[in-house]
Amino acid sequence: MSRGKRHWLWNVLIVLTLIVCVLAFVEHYKNWHKIEEGNLRIFSGIYYQKIPLTELDSVFFVEKLPEMERSSGFSWMEKEKGVFNDSITDTKVYVFVDDLYQQKIKVVHHDSLKMYVNLKDSLKTEELFALLQTELQRNQETAKEIQ
Repeated sequence: MSRGKRHWLWNVLIVLTLIVCVLAFVEHYKNWHKIEEGNLRIFSGIYYQKIPLTELDSVFFVEKLPEMERSSGFSWMEKEKGVFNDSITDTKVYVFVDDLYQQKIKVVHHDSLKMYVNLKDSLKTEELFALLQTELQRNQETAKEIQ
């Protein structure tokens, strides 16, 4: 039996599909965060948040995520990412959790918007928490000076 030669276009499409799948995995693999120009930028795949550090209301650790309804996103093993709806306050909650078994940082900003975040490395999560806590205290001191 002879096997026909596959057209080159199919080979290109297969390779491009594999590249897109690998890129999507890399983007969702971990939370990418950056603090620059007075903003906390955090993203994982298609989920992105940009929070001005001057708009932080509270930052603290929580052990568990509260019960919420998923609007969009995914859970896989110990990862939880996406947009959820808080059933009590009926607001959007952004979740960027790389490890459900570690502490999560709960960030409340713009008076009532919530975000939960942690990183794969617990030490990096603690560093991010300390940095956000420092910025929050600086904002509170500045607000007291203005009054």
